[in-house]
Amino acid sequence: MKGLGKARADRTDDEDPTPRGGDGTREPGRTGEEREPRGRTAGGRRVPWYVSLPVTLAVIFALFLGMANLGWLPGLPNPFAEKTVDRSQPVVLGSIQNMSRYNAATGNFQVIVDLANEAKFLPSAILGTRSLYVGAGSVEAYVDLGKLGTDSVKVSDDRRTATITIPHGQLAGAALDVKNSYMYSQERGLFDRLGDLFSSSTSDDQHKVELLAVEKIDKAAKDTGLTVTAENNTKAMLTGLLGSLGFTSVTVDVV
Repeated sequence: MKGLGKARADRTDDEDPTPRGGDGTREPGRTGEEREPRGRTAGGRRVPWYVSLPVTLAVIFALFLGMANLGWLPGLPNPFAEKTVDRSQPVVLGSIQNMSRYNAATGNFQVIVDLANEAKFLPSAILGTRSLYVGAGSVEAYVDLGKLGTDSVKVSDDRRTATITIPHGQLAGAALDVKNSYMYSQERGLFDRLGDLFSSSTSDDQHKVELLAVEKIDKAAKDTGLTVTAENNTKAMLTGLLGSLGFTSVTVDVV
């Protein structure tokens, strides 16, 4: 039995891959395979410091930017904050125009422009645009006093009676109020949206609806009694002015 046990022990020692010393004994603290050192990759190679350090710094920097953008760091400025910079050139005076008209009334208007460009054989979802624009503007009514001639004003010898003949009231062009005008909605077909990738036509659509809004406001002003109001206001202004100068009877005619 002792011989059989010794034979098994010898066989076990032969199968044990643990390295042995020069005297045939096992080296303590070592196994059959070299233990993989810590800090190495699965392939047995350590990550160089010049690779791991930049990656670590990049991750920390990304976390810092994300926290700053979300407002989690109130003591630090937001690196993604935007500011408006005005690089416009100085305003150049084009011309000076002498005016002799009396602006006697102003009409304020608002119009909703519904402008659509539709294809003949394709639905608007494929090709076509539709813009809804809210336009606000004003039109001034005036009387041109520069047209008064020498016979337009007649004064009595005692300077107590005056007769003035003024022209009819006129309308100035509509002025669009850009602060109170805006594009309410804009629908574009598939082909139009694809075309915007190469050339934007949004500014052209904006320009078209603005011109149409001005045209409609001008037309609406002509259908109102704005010029009559301007004539009446001019009469009242001249009557009060001459009355303050000592005239007791002032007549203003519109021709």
